[in-house]
Amino acid sequence: MQNGSQRNMKTRRHGPDAGPYSNRSNTLERKLSNSASARLADAKKNYERYLALARDAVSTCDAIEIENYYQHAEHYFRTMNEQPAA
Repeated sequence: MQNGSQRNMKTRRHGPDAGPYSNRSNTLERKLSNSASARLADAKKNYERYLALARDAVSTCDAIEIENYYQHAEHYFRTMNEQPAA
C-alpha cells in the first residue's frame, strides 16, 4: 500500500494541465457565484417579506412596529445592492 501511495504522489502534476486538480479554481468560483446568487435571492425574499409585514402593521397603528419592519426591509435592500449581479 505504501508503494501505491508513493506512486500516486509521484504522478501528481501541478500547473494548468494537472488533471483532476486543474479546475479547482473554476469549481471554487462557481461555488462562490452560486452562493452569491443564493444570498441575493434570500435578500430579495426577506426584503419583500419585511415590506409586506410593514404594510400589514399599518393596520395596528403601532409606529414602532412599522418602523422596525421598514428598517429590516432597508437592511435587505442594501444587502441586495451590495451583491454583484448574477
